[in-house]
Amino acid sequence: MTNTPDDPTSALPGRPPVVDMATWQAARDELLVREKAHTREGDALAAARRRLPMVELDGTVEVVGPDGPVPFLDLFQGRNELVVYKHMWYDGAPHQGQCEGCTTTAWHMKDAVYLNARGVSFAILTTGRWDEVASYVEFMGYTQPWYSVRDVDAPVGGSMGYITCFLRDGDRVFLTYSTTGRGNEPVNGSLSLLDMTPYGRREGWEDDPEGWPEAPQVGSPVGGHGSPICWYWRSDADGVAAWGSTSRPVPQWTRPGATPVDTLGRHGNDH
Repeated sequence: MTNTPDDPTSALPGRPPVVDMATWQAARDELLVREKAHTREGDALAAARRRLPMVELDGTVEVVGPDGPVPFLDLFQGRNELVVYKHMWYDGAPHQGQCEGCTTTAWHMKDAVYLNARGVSFAILTTGRWDEVASYVEFMGYTQPWYSVRDVDAPVGGSMGYITCFLRDGDRVFLTYSTTGRGNEPVNGSLSLLDMTPYGRREGWEDDPEGWPEAPQVGSPVGGHGSPICWYWRSDADGVAAWGSTSRPVPQWTRPGATPVDTLGRHGNDH
């Protein structure tokens, strides 16, 4: 393949240099060595997780779902393993005011069929009141089971924004693993794909080459969140990233009946 000269008149900012296939393959092979090391280290971490000790908890503690209060043990659906995501909640807020960060996780985990095939159940827990939660789940079109853990102590309840894993042995239930923050990212396959693209996620913390497009600056975040990452958290009716009162969590614009809004309707912090 012949060399293709770089075009200084290109409209794309920060474009990677243009080279021939052999040069590209050499650079790709060099990066592959690091990627393989990263994969092996990930495997080693997963092996270490499987060797963590566990904590027994009361599996009879009740959570509230569509059929009313049920014991936490029921969330296993007869399987031995359970993964839950703990979804933050704003009491009394309309649909557009609910947690945009948690929406990214819940939306990417719309179907647990592959987990189920491996003997693992999945559920979403939240501190919202069940009547509010039920309305939100219907609006979003979620099919995975949701439960309210309002006033339930950790590790079933407690702080939200976590992925947490449990093991069942007969009628005994154990906490085995929990993560939050960027530890939740494995659920969000969109981020992994963006990490493979030339421009990446377009987040402020990323280490980008000189001249690359900067992270979108869209004003002050709502809800106390920091970096300008709302390009995938919230947008207005025109699809423009926005933190303001006219925005919704991005997937909501795909829902039937979703209309432009005037307020987030939040009356306090999430919990």
